[in-house]
Amino acid sequence: MAAKLFAYLFLLLSVGTLIAVQAEKTWCVAKPSSSQSELLENVNFACSQVDCRILENGGACYSPDNLINHASIAMNIYYQCKGRNPWNCHFGNTGLISLTDPSK
Repeated sequence: MAAKLFAYLFLLLSVGTLIAVQAEKTWCVAKPSSSQSELLENVNFACSQVDCRILENGGACYSPDNLINHASIAMNIYYQCKGRNPWNCHFGNTGLISLTDPSK
């Protein structure tokens, strides 16, 4: 009986750890259906809260220089800095949580 209880407890703890590890590997990106004005609003909001210098001309994430790319990066920086909570990627329903690294 004790062995079964131990195995059950081990399984529960293992699943919880797996979920926690998977939760850390998420990114926030802009929905492709977002309008240009929504994307610009997202960039302005996110960059008013977090450091977006990597988006400046010559910065590590400047290229490709288009609004959806810059919005996705700004939104993801905000999402990462604020704790990777689903509500940190909402952006007026213009954000998506990705399980795969969008930079790859």
